[in-house]
This record gives sequence, C-alpha cells and structure tokens, in this order.
Amino acid sequence: MTIKMAIPKGKLQVEIVKLLSDIGLTLQGNDRNYRPVCNDDTFEVKLLKSQNIPSLVELGQHDIGFAGKDWIEEQGANVVVLKDLGFNPVKIVACIPEEWDYQELKKRKIIVASEYKGLSKKFLADNGFDAELLRSYGATEVFPPEDADMVIDNTSTGTTIKANRLKIVDTVYESSTQFFANAETMADPEKNAIIQNMLMLMGGVLNGRKRVLIEMNCQQDNIEKIVALLPAMRSPTVSKLYKSDAFSVKAAILRTEAKDLLPRLIAAGATDILETPIRKAI
Repeated sequence: MTIKMAIPKGKLQVEIVKLLSDIGLTLQGNDRNYRPVCNDDTFEVKLLKSQNIPSLVELGQHDIGFAGKDWIEEQGANVVVLKDLGFNPVKIVACIPEEWDYQELKKRKIIVASEYKGLSKKFLADNGFDAELLRSYGATEVFPPEDADMVIDNTSTGTTIKANRLKIVDTVYESSTQFFANAETMADPEKNAIIQNMLMLMGGVLNGRKRVLIEMNCQQDNIEKIVALLPAMRSPTVSKLYKSDAFSVKAAILRTEAKDLLPRLIAAGATDILETPIRKAI
C-alpha cells in the first residue's frame, strides 16, 4: 500500500518538511528534485506548486496534501480538511492607489487584477462593483494605476503593498496552511488509520512547540502556593523528594507564560528550576 503525498515547493516546503521530520518522516533530495525519498516507503512524495495541490488531491492523483486554505477555496476543491497547521498566515486583500477614494470606484466600471479569480469574483459581486476581472500571474501589485484600478492579492505584512504606493481597503479572505486528504482515501480503513496516526503526531508536535516543561523543587510549606500558580495542561505532577520533606513539581506550560511565571515561582519559594523544550505533547 502506498500513500501519495503532495507538498508545496517553495517557502511552505521548509516548514512542512520540518513538521514531517518531527513526526518521524524524513525526506531526502536536493533542491532540483521534485520527488524526494521518504524514510518510510509507505509514502510517495511529490513537490508541486501550492495552487495545483487541492485539485489534484480532489481528483485522487494524491491521497494527502498541504496548501493554503485560500487555494482550496479558490478552486472549490472537494477535499477533507484534516488540520489547520497555522503556517504562513496571510490575508487576501483588496488594494487601490493610496490617494484614491474607495467608494468612488463603485460609481464606474473598473479593472481588477488578481490571481484569485473565484474569490475576487465573489467579493466584487457582494460589494456592488461593476468590474472587469483580469487574471494576473504574479507581481499583481505593479498593475495600478495604469493597468488596473484595484488588485486583490495576498499579504502577510503589507510591506510590498505599501512599497508600491497602494492601500488596503478591504479583506477578502484569511488563509493559512491546511493538511487535507482525498475523500475516497479517507474511506479506505488502512489508509485512514495511517493518516489518523500522522494527524495525532502532528497535533502533538504543534502542541509541544507552544509549551515548555518546567521542573522545580520546593519545601512543604510552599507547595500549595506554587501549585496554585501553575497553569498546567491538566494538573501539575507533584512527588516527594527522596529522603526529604521537600517536593518535586513538574508542569507543561505555554511557552509565552514562562517569562512572567518563573519570577513568581521563585518568589513563592521554588528552587532548582529547569525549563525544557517539549518535542511532542499528546
């Protein structure tokens, strides 16, 4: 049995390959190789443009794939979305020249350039525009003002938009990287079981990346104060130290909370504090 996996080539590739490595699937190949070899021969991997992956997974050319939610929506791809990985969060935005009036554009026919014909068509109709939609093939932000009145494009920081003297006037869609599968693949019990295991391990890795394990010692007089401070996943682990009345305390906490929490624990009487990264938290 083989599970065909499609991975987007480009900037998303790095994060996805790292995630797969962290769940135990390592890929080998050079930058020009579109068919990297996986250490688990159950998986046959191919690198493709992100835009092509949803439709190919829907058609059954690949069992599972990764791509932005925007491309799944743009293509209307009938796939089973398994997990929002949160990688590469972007907004699809409508932009016009910075000195123009947005409302004035609704009073005349305009030209709109975008790679997203489906999303753009819906947005323009919903917002009452009389528009001619022009399909762009990259570098969409260079069209205004000579070749288009508006562009609809993706952005993560807005830097490129500002650099081209454009302003964002509306948000069309919000997107991040999704892990998804072919519907017939998910109906196959053997393949489904393997994919569900992948999903569990991915969730564990992503959860682990958000957390750290803190361990500390404390005297009996301080244990209640310290436990009350700890926002653990369930409850902290508390155990007696060998031949002592003191305690050892462990808790998995959000990484973002550690900076403020550690001084408070010390003030409450915690000693010998260790902070350790977590590879997986399931």
